[in-house]
Amino acid sequence: MTWSAVLLVTAVVWAVSVIRSVRLRAFVYSLPLPMTLALVTTGHRVDGAQLLGVLGLNLFFVTVALTHHRLRWPILVADLAGIAAYVALSAGLLAVPVPFGPALAGTVALWLLAMVVLRRRARAVAAAPERPVDARRDSLPAPAKLAVIFAGAVLTGLLGQLLRGMVVTFPYSGVLVAVEARRQLVDFSRHFARNSLALVGFLTAYHYLQDGSPVVALAGGWAAFALLATALHLPRRRRAEPAPAGGLPDPSAGPAPVPPTRPAPDPPARPAPEGTAGAPRARPRPRPTAAERRATT
Repeated sequence: MTWSAVLLVTAVVWAVSVIRSVRLRAFVYSLPLPMTLALVTTGHRVDGAQLLGVLGLNLFFVTVALTHHRLRWPILVADLAGIAAYVALSAGLLAVPVPFGPALAGTVALWLLAMVVLRRRARAVAAAPERPVDARRDSLPAPAKLAVIFAGAVLTGLLGQLLRGMVVTFPYSGVLVAVEARRQLVDFSRHFARNSLALVGFLTAYHYLQDGSPVVALAGGWAAFALLATALHLPRRRRAEPAPAGGLPDPSAGPAPVPPTRPAPDPPARPAPEGTAGAPRARPRPRPTAAERRATT
């Protein structure tokens, strides 16, 4: 692993450690920067085994999340379990030739199945009572964290060199990203699984263009990644927009605000007719005095 690869892995992990949004963390990690550097520096070709390596990336995060959150293993031990799962899958893929066409069909089918399962799970989680989110920051200062990330990048780079062609999809930065995002690892794995289809597009475009210029192959791969990533995130943005006038309300937007109402004015009081209860009575005329009676006569 070259020093440029070590610096790239360090930069990716550092960016993930700074970002607070889980969805944005998963998107930054899914950028095919380590794949691009591995293809440029090693000269390995992209075949069916490398395409199934995207499944290995998801297997890595699922293993770490399962062992850390369900089995309560320490995060470093869970990280080692994830690496062991990826290495075991890579050894099986390197032992037999994997045609690209069936590998592509199988990968897309498994991705669709995973999306159906994750959508049902998301509905079940949404119906359950909301749990408080642990938003604590790491206690390490920034220089110490950067040194740890750099040392981890060197170690994972040395391990990745043992995997031959599977070095293209080895989770260089994923080993450290799993440690950094350990408190939100389940949500991170779900978002990365969604974005992994864009990585499949990157490798597919590179596979069909790799017999020509490497620059053209990489450009085609990045174009396919950008196209699929945009298609994956557009439906979510459209659902977040408000519903048009006269349309059905968006359930994800929450209850609509109720406009303030003014109290109705009191009706004007009408005078009650004479002779009814509450009507004002006329004052009786005073009786005439004796002088007034003599004057009238």
